[in-house]
Amino acid sequence: MNVKLIAHTVMPEKVVAAAAKLCYSNTGAMDLMEGLTDEKAGSFVEMLATLGHESPIEHASFTFAIEGVSRSLLAQITRHRLASFSVQSQRYVKLTDFEYITPPEIASVPEAHALFDETMQTCVESYRRLTELLEEKHFADFTAQGLPEKEARRKAEKKAIEDARFVLPNASETKMVMTMNTRELLHFFRLRCCSRAQWEIRALAKAMVAEVYPISPALFAKAGPSCVSGSCPEGKMTCGKMQEVREEYRVLKEQAHA
Repeated sequence: MNVKLIAHTVMPEKVVAAAAKLCYSNTGAMDLMEGLTDEKAGSFVEMLATLGHESPIEHASFTFAIEGVSRSLLAQITRHRLASFSVQSQRYVKLTDFEYITPPEIASVPEAHALFDETMQTCVESYRRLTELLEEKHFADFTAQGLPEKEARRKAEKKAIEDARFVLPNASETKMVMTMNTRELLHFFRLRCCSRAQWEIRALAKAMVAEVYPISPALFAKAGPSCVSGSCPEGKMTCGKMQEVREEYRVLKEQAHA
């Protein structure tokens, strides 16, 4: 897994502070921005968090490049509908170098790991063979329609992989660019950093915390699972390790900010 913050709102804490102040001021946003030091903006953002006033933090957004994750993770993360996604297409990108994600629990059992690898190879070989068979069919159809050979071959390959991809597994590696505003990011972290979240998206969420915290310690002071800043909401399903989790995220943020 490779996670990198590639863009974000410039001066996010000042933007959020100015937006919040504007609601109760007869001064324009630009003047409010000019009157804010980094320290004042950070303090004001922290005060907003204590009041639970979250709408102003939607003005700051963060964009991540994410690679080395599975299509299974993609199915989960796109449930966060207030985010924007651009995902590598299996319809238009031919998987000449097939990569897949192996769950740690499978990797920990040699026999299971061998079976998993064998299954992945079967899937990719089926994908390649289906692509070849369908490409020849479509190539014949396109040439019969009078298309030049080069164009017919290009269109045939594209049409072939559109259907051949149906045999690819959830483990298939994918890449994406994702943008979330701060409010949605904190919501994402509360859910996906939790020990009850699925292992892969939990690892992603934790890596994202480490990326954004150095940019804005005030906005992300409480980033992490719900128990980092409050009680555990899981009831009987709690992991019972709130103190350990809080310490884990304290150390994570300290190291990320170093």
